[in-house]
Amino acid sequence: MGYSSYYSSYPSSYDISAAAAGTLVGALMVYLIIILAIAIVQIIAMWKLFTKAGEAGWKSIIPIYNVIILFKISGLSPWLLFVYLAGIIPFVGWIAPIALNAVLAYKLAKSFGKDAGWAVGIYFLAPIFYMILAFGSSQYVGPDGQTTTVE
Repeated sequence: MGYSSYYSSYPSSYDISAAAAGTLVGALMVYLIIILAIAIVQIIAMWKLFTKAGEAGWKSIIPIYNVIILFKISGLSPWLLFVYLAGIIPFVGWIAPIALNAVLAYKLAKSFGKDAGWAVGIYFLAPIFYMILAFGSSQYVGPDGQTTTVE
C-alpha cells in the first residue's frame, strides 16, 4: 500500500467544506426569502393601516418617516424618534426602545379601538396583527381611542 493509495481512499477536507458551504448558502437563501416575505407583508399592512388612519399609504415605505407617522397615528410625539436613535448607546439605550415599542403598541391598539390584549399581540407579532388591523373590520377612532373624523 503506497502513499498515494492511502490518502486517495478518504474524502478530502475540501469536499466536506464545499458541501458545508453549499448547505449554509442554501439555508441562508431560505432565510432571506422568509425575511423578504415578512417585509413585503409588513409593507402591505402598513400601507393599508396608514390609509385607514387617513394618511397617505406611500408614507409607510419611507424608513424613518413611517415611524414618525405611526407615532402621529398613535398620538405620540414625533420627537420620540430620538428614543429609537438612543438605541446605539450600550445597555441603557437598548432598554428605551423596548419600552417605547410597548407604549406604541398600546397606543396603536387604542387608536383602532382595541384593548390591551391587542397591544400585546402588536408588540410580539406585529406583522400578523398589523394585517388584522389593516384588513379587518376595525376602524381608526383617533389617537388614544378618541373619536375623530378622518379627512
